[in-house]
Amino acid sequence: MNVDHLNQLLLEFSVILLVAVVAVRVSTKSGLPSLLIYLGIGVALGQNGLGISFDNAELTQVLGYAALVVILAEGGLKTNWREARPVMGAATVLATVGVGISVFVTAAGAHWLVGLDWSTSLLLGAIVSSTDAAAVFSVLRTVPLPRRLTGLLEAESGFNDAPVVILVVSFAAVGDPDPWYVLIGTILAELAIGLAVGLAVGKLGAYGVKRVALPSSGLYPIAVLALAVLAYAGGALLHGSGFLAVYVTAVILGNSKLPHGPAVRGFADGLAWIGQIGMFVLLGLLCAPESMGSAVAPALVIGTVLVFVARPLSVMLTLTPFRLPLREQALLSWAGLRGAVPIVLATIPLVSGAPMAQHVFNIVFILVVVFTLLQGPTLPWVAKGLRIGDGSMGQDLGIESAPLEKLHGHLLSVALAPDSRMSGVEIGELRLPTGAAVTLVVREGSSFVPDRTTVLRGGDELLVVTTDEVGEAAERRLRAVDKGGKLADWLHGRRT
Repeated sequence: MNVDHLNQLLLEFSVILLVAVVAVRVSTKSGLPSLLIYLGIGVALGQNGLGISFDNAELTQVLGYAALVVILAEGGLKTNWREARPVMGAATVLATVGVGISVFVTAAGAHWLVGLDWSTSLLLGAIVSSTDAAAVFSVLRTVPLPRRLTGLLEAESGFNDAPVVILVVSFAAVGDPDPWYVLIGTILAELAIGLAVGLAVGKLGAYGVKRVALPSSGLYPIAVLALAVLAYAGGALLHGSGFLAVYVTAVILGNSKLPHGPAVRGFADGLAWIGQIGMFVLLGLLCAPESMGSAVAPALVIGTVLVFVARPLSVMLTLTPFRLPLREQALLSWAGLRGAVPIVLATIPLVSGAPMAQHVFNIVFILVVVFTLLQGPTLPWVAKGLRIGDGSMGQDLGIESAPLEKLHGHLLSVALAPDSRMSGVEIGELRLPTGAAVTLVVREGSSFVPDRTTVLRGGDELLVVTTDEVGEAAERRLRAVDKGGKLADWLHGRRT
């Protein structure tokens, strides 16, 4: 590759990224899922558009897996364990048993209504039964759902890739798939190994990152993402679920009060956007619109069975024992969003040379586009119609901790959301523990040193200096006042 060719590639890549960034803004304003715009960019750049020829399914699969690792890491870093822990059992059952129910119900619909043979039907059922982490993480953060439902959906999307990948690989293999009991044993073994690797890397990584003073704050995001990739690679090499390992590692790291936490999450968020954009554009390039006519009707039939029968049935059968109200089960059924993951999984039969692999890919592509366009924009309306929402769900209080090694302390940078209940609270009413003090307030571009009677406002940024001994207590107190106002209980963050 000569220099001119490299410069041309860099120019094309930068133009695609700029167009994709603008697409994010367009999708936010219009309610159109951004992934459809990225897919459209890929199709427009492809053979039937600007003429870029790309048909490398194996490269798409590899890059898709890499992007999914980053997306899962970003989602795990932003998962609040205190909110996710109460629903973790329900999420695990939905991501395993629920996936199995969805696979077989969808496969039955594909076989009896579309006329596909059982092996192809099971392959299709497995590919489309996984909810997409990128779609769930991006859409749910714009919908004011109760936090337990958000945590359940995010945990499910982080867990269910593992069993689905195993099923797709087995069903896509040339020849007869393994017996059902072998598949179940393999899934359980891989999940156990992935969980163990994720716990080990997460715990050891958090311990190391908090105790090793890196020379630059920019190295902390790199270290955290490196640990996430290490978890994936370690889990995969041990024949476990690398996807589960990376998600568990990221959840542990994201809830470990790491130095420069917001910077780490911001860096991961940027990488996740790049991963999503690149993955969707590649998938758009891979599709051949002229060959998809025969897949439209099967995709609509199978998608209807999946969305209106298989998903609700799997939610009802797996979550009823957890006593979730029917209204919440209905919302969870509609919020089972598909995205790029099913399309990436559809490249597995293409690479393995499975029968009808191209037809399966076309069906999955059309199904994802149509039903993402149906479910994504209408999710807020469905939540409102079911009277499910959380009006108090505002932007979380942003606290960034910078270690002061020589002074044995921490400098906390605290960003108040516009709707923070800390607005109207005097500095003295924060009741910070001895050893912590608000030293500077930044308001509307100007900074000043506050006194005990200074009244805080939404949008303020605070600099809080604490000793090591009271750092965590000060942070807990700030979060409590942010959620409960000046009368928040000291220990539990409740309003008295």
